[in-house]
Amino acid sequence: MSAPDPGSADPLSLHGVVPPTVTAFDDDGGLDAETTAAHARFVVDRGVHGVFPLGTNGEFALLGPEERDEVVHAVVDEVGEEVPVIAGVGEPATRRTVERARAAERAGVDGVVAVTPYYYPLDGDAAVEHYRTVCAAVDCPVYVYHIPSKTGNDLSLETLDELAEIDNLAGLKDSSKDVPWLGQAVAAHDDLTFLAGSDSLLKPGLDLGCTGMVSAVANAFPELVVDLYEAYNDGDRERAVELQERVYAVRSAIKRGPYMAGVKEALSHRGFDAGPLRSPLRRMDDDDSEALRTELAELGLLE
Repeated sequence: MSAPDPGSADPLSLHGVVPPTVTAFDDDGGLDAETTAAHARFVVDRGVHGVFPLGTNGEFALLGPEERDEVVHAVVDEVGEEVPVIAGVGEPATRRTVERARAAERAGVDGVVAVTPYYYPLDGDAAVEHYRTVCAAVDCPVYVYHIPSKTGNDLSLETLDELAEIDNLAGLKDSSKDVPWLGQAVAAHDDLTFLAGSDSLLKPGLDLGCTGMVSAVANAFPELVVDLYEAYNDGDRERAVELQERVYAVRSAIKRGPYMAGVKEALSHRGFDAGPLRSPLRRMDDDDSEALRTELAELGLLE
């Protein structure tokens, strides 16, 4: 039995592995658009099915609007002819989200991903009106990014029922790690595409009906996650379980040190230097970096 099919409301038919690609910076913290594009090339050349710049791993909240535009242009120019590019456009304000969505569409993205507005508490009616406004502002498909641990705003299943009725809303990336919520959401809305947004739930997400995965591990080891998806899609569930276990081990290893430092550090151990994280985020110290190298080597992931 193959992986689940994308929802009928999704014109991109998103599926497979869609990494939340990194944003590269120079040593002074300035945007390095060329290396940002090179990272998109790195994952595409290793078999991923799409890319998602300006997600959490892309440090979107630490970038200004002009920098975000530059990231989108760089990634679209590099890989936009080969795989779908869905760009993050989320902001706390609806007006600013619309501005980012329109700018991304002008840059040539295939779709936009709008994280639930953050900082201020949001009720269901406000969330529905927000997404209705964003979806009406662009012609490309819009995907909801549900990550309540970072936004402080959880979408209820009842609110999702209303969101699903909005024209141009094509799917949802779920990073809530709430398995019952995700299972019920998928079961109720087979017209939408659902993407598992946590490396802890790649194979389980496919079991629940997700058509693919937005995987941080795939930013550094895309081959591993592509192999997992392809094993599942080929009906080899035993192999998919084994590969999910390897993903768990990598996920544990890259959680070492400061928040989100592991992905760029793992990339550096593969010979790809994406520079530092932007302050106030920071990279690992030398001891943590060497410990990570040892763990990854023991897992057979470094040449």
